[in-house]
Amino acid sequence: MVPADRLLAFAAMSLLLIVIPGPSVLFVIGRALAQGRRAALTTVAGNTLGAYVLVVAVALGVGAVVERSVLVFTALKLVGAAYLVYLGVRAVRQRRSLHAAFTGEGPAHGGLRTFWEGFAVGVANPKTIVFFAAVLPQFVDRSQGHVTAQMLLLGLVFNAIAVVCDSVWGLAAATTRDWFANSPRRLAMIGGVGGLTMIGLGVTVAATERRE
Repeated sequence: MVPADRLLAFAAMSLLLIVIPGPSVLFVIGRALAQGRRAALTTVAGNTLGAYVLVVAVALGVGAVVERSVLVFTALKLVGAAYLVYLGVRAVRQRRSLHAAFTGEGPAHGGLRTFWEGFAVGVANPKTIVFFAAVLPQFVDRSQGHVTAQMLLLGLVFNAIAVVCDSVWGLAAATTRDWFANSPRRLAMIGGVGGLTMIGLGVTVAATERRE
């Protein structure tokens, strides 16, 4: 349904966005440090469900509008690109704040509560909202029809990558907390590189033409 080249391109762009530490990743890291591996993985599960709710919302709402209007598509693309650049600049400026996430502590919560907290973070993540609204429609092949189904499929690809990457972040935080916590410079470097990557992604989104 979705051409293989577009599917691979979308997966590559999704990976670029997902590996950058954002609200969801920091929340998973915080849970891993405070409560361990199980809490981290439960948070990832909730986060993923929340992100897919956003996919469904975009596919059922924004997708139908974007399919018919070049103006709406362009506006969403430029707003999304600008916001990604903004998030990247902020990540670079606040890169040293990552240390707080690795040294933070919190009370233990049950698995269900941790799951729903992860869901709340996932469904309210501005980076993910912008990505789905501004980038997802660009990889739909309108000539194939079934626009909503294509968006849902692409969303599954995004979430599959997110599950793997976020789980790696959580497990790494749980097993290497001392190594990270004892070196704020390492965390600052991660935040800086992530911010620059996000800026580059925003520029790429702005320069991408609509695919018919």
